[in-house]
Amino acid sequence: MGKTTGFMEIQRNDRSYAPTDSRIRDYQEFVIPLEDAKVSQQGARCMDCGIPFCHNGCPINNIIPDWNDLVYKGKWREALKVLHSTNNFPEFTGRLCPAPCEAACTLNLTDEPVTIKTIECAIIDKAWAEGWIKPQIPTPRSGKRVAIVGSGPAGLACAQQLARAGHDVVVYEKNNRIGGLLRYGIPNFKMEKHIIDRRMSQMQAEGVTFRPNCHIGVDRSAKELLEKFEAMVLAGGSEKSRDLPVPGRDLKGIYFAMEFLPQQTQIVLGDEIAPEKRISAKGKHVVVIGGGDTGSDCIGTSIRQGAVSVTQLEILPKPPEKENKDLTWPNWPNKFRTSSSQEEGCQRDWSVSTKSFEGENGQVKKMHLVRVDWQKDENDRWQMSEIPGSEFELKADLVLLAMGFMHPVHEGMLEELGVALDGRKNVQANNYQTSIDKVFAAGDMRRGQSLVVWAIREGRQAARAVDEYLMGYSELPR
Repeated sequence: MGKTTGFMEIQRNDRSYAPTDSRIRDYQEFVIPLEDAKVSQQGARCMDCGIPFCHNGCPINNIIPDWNDLVYKGKWREALKVLHSTNNFPEFTGRLCPAPCEAACTLNLTDEPVTIKTIECAIIDKAWAEGWIKPQIPTPRSGKRVAIVGSGPAGLACAQQLARAGHDVVVYEKNNRIGGLLRYGIPNFKMEKHIIDRRMSQMQAEGVTFRPNCHIGVDRSAKELLEKFEAMVLAGGSEKSRDLPVPGRDLKGIYFAMEFLPQQTQIVLGDEIAPEKRISAKGKHVVVIGGGDTGSDCIGTSIRQGAVSVTQLEILPKPPEKENKDLTWPNWPNKFRTSSSQEEGCQRDWSVSTKSFEGENGQVKKMHLVRVDWQKDENDRWQMSEIPGSEFELKADLVLLAMGFMHPVHEGMLEELGVALDGRKNVQANNYQTSIDKVFAAGDMRRGQSLVVWAIREGRQAARAVDEYLMGYSELPR
């Protein structure tokens, strides 16, 4: 694949960012794409690996060497076909995926992996710009109706696949716009929402019906859908946020990340938020608890809102600067990473646990913290202990809890249906079928909190399972 000696002659060259001082003034995307010629040159770096580990590194098993080679040869439209054969929404993954494929690339052994994510995004962005992406309208129609609850990447991927198999698909979403956490959990500066809208237009032309402002299990019965549809897919995500039950948690100014981030997106999209309900970081000392992607999104949003300072705390130890490739490759390594939001101005601290919050007149003003140590016990399990005398305080006018999600919300739809849950309190589903006839589950609701690329995989595979259930066979890809 690519140029035989490309990886020896051509250096890795990736997309760049707009300058920090300009990009933090608005909520627009700030990644600067490579020119087509430079993208083709990067495709030339792909080696003709005997075993392309990038395939296994990618949850949806993208056929990466093939489209790298096609881009190198200037066959962009053919590259699009290969890319779309495994991924319904490369424009989502090309912006949001952490690229485990690049960690698995053979060239990552020398820290120079092929810029797979950049090439993927370049293919799909060029395809949209050139007008190559058209609705794929199936004939004949099956006459079968499928309800999908949740319009995140799992629900959307499942809907598109089932529509292309000829089924009539209706997607229900509790929010006022389609997209789930893609819409309201991901800030616009990471992915502008017109990118979702243009896919929605394609899917509507393919026969998908969208029903926003419809909260199944709350304002509409889940069992009612079971009576009206031949199959139902639960793709509502994992939305039960992990809380921090310490003294002072009830003070004003302490919010879950998913209370903070969606509101800012609503404002960007033009929704009216009453002043007394606005959560703003302007002029405040902000503390973000949690070191993952959601925490990073809180940092970037707080900076754009005008925070005086932003501090990010993580209870786990600081990762190593560089992984030991002999022990980790081709798997995703635990190593120190800095996101674009963290680069914009953030203090970071590790091995810190919150003891309590302190406030004035009911408003949080300070955090009491302690440093912790992590050691393995006799069973080789990590155990945390507080370091005596390491207590300290931190100013905090706004605290954002970004410590991940525990499981789906059980109240409402899941309790009404009575579906079985697994040991982690996710929806139990074998081959995507739940314990209830006709009911399937996919995405974070089934597997727990995960990546956008995993959600797309789950949606695609659930669509095949539903198609087999309805028709007795399926020609949809696995």
